[in-house]
Amino acid sequence: MYKIVEADFLAPDVKRFIIDAPKIARKRKPGQFVIVRVTDHGERVPLTIADSDIENGTITIIVQGIGKSTKQLNSLEKGQFIQDVVGPLGKASHIENFGTAVSIGGGVGTAIAFPTAKALKEAGNYTISIIGARSKNLVILENEMKAITDEVHVTTDDGSYGYHGFVTDKLKEIIGSGKKIDLVLAIGPIPMMRAIAEVTRPFGIKTIVSLNPVMVDGTGMCGGCRATVDNKTVFVCVDGPEFDAHQVDFETLIKRNRTYNVAEKEALNHICHYDAAFDSLKLQEAEGK
Repeated sequence: MYKIVEADFLAPDVKRFIIDAPKIARKRKPGQFVIVRVTDHGERVPLTIADSDIENGTITIIVQGIGKSTKQLNSLEKGQFIQDVVGPLGKASHIENFGTAVSIGGGVGTAIAFPTAKALKEAGNYTISIIGARSKNLVILENEMKAITDEVHVTTDDGSYGYHGFVTDKLKEIIGSGKKIDLVLAIGPIPMMRAIAEVTRPFGIKTIVSLNPVMVDGTGMCGGCRATVDNKTVFVCVDGPEFDAHQVDFETLIKRNRTYNVAEKEALNHICHYDAAFDSLKLQEAEGK
């Protein structure tokens, strides 16, 4: 059991957890992840380690409540416990002084990009961050990114904050300004990562993406996280999660990511119906029925 030391919402349905996990805190490196199980019979959820504190023995994860398991996780509060936290898993990010490095996070992908962006700055790179969200209330970690990068650009789809447009538009603008870009790290929805790969491809800019397909065991044995990179089959949980964006078969990855859509919707509907029934019962009790 892993105790939740802190828990707070950063945006609607996006929650930050600081968890007591000293062994993981000591060993984790940027780019690695943990697999979390809320209960004995719960789904295994892969989550990037956003940060760690070796002195206090804690790790930080940021969770977007989308499906049944992530919504269950986001219902937990400070002082409660998570059944299992396994890690660190996956290969660490390759860090060196590339020159100028751009880290791009779309939505909760900003939390995944954060530890690598921090390490790139510490390695001596000039660092630029682009944070993308649908609207102002969904922007996360802006101040944290400002503390660890040289430039931060916020984009919103609806123009409610920062640059009105997509992260790809801002990236094109930076490239078009004549600034030499040596590395792009892009993490977010698969269509976003695919679009960024196509922006950088004509310029030959080294581009890395962190893939998040279906994972089950996190050790490469189940084969659930198969992806095609450079026309070869890889297991993202052990061979990645970071890969050369220009070699990723995004079409196949998108299809694999949709494999369990129907099952996930059914599970989520079950939880919603249960919550509605529970709320109705509480209301009846309050009215003395």
